[in-house]
Amino acid sequence: MSRKPMVRPGGRSARVQQSVHSAVRELTGEVGRDALTVPLVAARAGVTPSTIYRRWGDLQELLSDVAVERLRPETVPEDRGDLTADLMAWAEEFLEEMSSSPGRASVRDALLGNPEGTNAGRCSAYAAEQVDVILERAAARGQRAPDVETVVDHVVAPMMYRILFRPENLDSAYARDLVSALLRSQDA
Repeated sequence: MSRKPMVRPGGRSARVQQSVHSAVRELTGEVGRDALTVPLVAARAGVTPSTIYRRWGDLQELLSDVAVERLRPETVPEDRGDLTADLMAWAEEFLEEMSSSPGRASVRDALLGNPEGTNAGRCSAYAAEQVDVILERAAARGQRAPDVETVVDHVVAPMMYRILFRPENLDSAYARDLVSALLRSQDA
């Protein structure tokens, strides 16, 4: 049975989540992911192991929850004044982040601890929200732009496939090529 954190902003639940997530991140840096245990995380977070088991179910679900939060973008994409420049810069940064060792580990953890797929949906929504910001800016400038789903299908999806299954030769040129091909197809 999968458990999902119940977050009440500013409440005890939010403080527990923050403390446990911090403990996981700190301990991962100190002892490595493979050495993590629920009792170790609980001791660092100042909660009982039963709190973690009750809230997250097991260590893998906890790692999955932490990974999803790590994958949440901290800022909106930079406005470079042009759809092509904005989308290329975002795609390059997305590819760099997701294809890094920590990025791949976060994607793996996010998916492993959540077999029903809600975490995949959350991660997809993060990317779609970022793309939507870029597309709304382009529309406000009077630029013709594809819709979010088209960008996800033609830029995000191929990058994620390559990151997960064919991680060779992933560089900024690959990201730029995907964006260029998408924008050319929109002009046709």
